[in-house]
Formats: sequence, structure tokens, C-alpha cells
Amino acid sequence: QVQLVESGGGLVQPGGSLRLSCTASGTGFIAYRMGWYRQSPGMQRGLVANIMRNGNTNYADSVKGRFTISRDNAKNTLYLQMNSLKPEDTAVYYCNADLYAAVSSQRRDYWGQGTQVTVSS
Repeated sequence: QVQLVESGGGLVQPGGSLRLSCTASGTGFIAYRMGWYRQSPGMQRGLVANIMRNGNTNYADSVKGRFTISRDNAKNTLYLQMNSLKPEDTAVYYCNADLYAAVSSQRRDYWGQGTQVTVSS
């Protein structure tokens, strides 16, 4: 079974930086669109940024100019570089992949378990 595992979350001061990683593991799969979503208590999950396999990206307005999404297809890894962090960036960040898994012959969304990002002084 394909799994997505996030890492890199933690506590950071306003204005600081964090880099999140998400690695897809399993047998016989390919990830198409990958992205980061976030959710705060009492709030709906929302898109942070996503990236196509060819590198095309899009970002939520709230993070444009501060966050950079990237991927390493050979490593099946997704990254999110977060700079100039603000308290309102505090959330659980989830990795998402539109992924084809050969074992099940299915293409569908996969989700990681989430990683907590807290921006506070």
C-alpha cells in the first residue's frame, strides 16, 4: 500500500522558516499532482500549494511570495519551503498526491498523516 509521510514540522518564531518534506513509499506507483494543504482547529482544510509533475505550481494567495513548493520525482519527495512565517500559518499541514498505484490499478488521492506547524513567539 502506498503511504505518504510528512516531516519537518515544529515550533518556529514569527518571521522564521521551516521546510516540510513528504515522501511517498510503496511499490509500483507514480505521483501526478502533489500538494500541501493545511487545517487549523475549527477551520476547513485549504490548499496551500500544489505542483504538477512537470513543475507547474500554484499557490494560495495567503502564501504567495513566502512559500515555495517543489518536488524531486526521482526521490518521490515533495517539499514546502516556508519563509517569513506568520502566526496565522499555524496549522496541521497535510501532504496530498494524485497517485496511480499499480498494485490496485487505481488512480486516486492519497493523504499523509499531517505534521504540526506552530508559529509563535
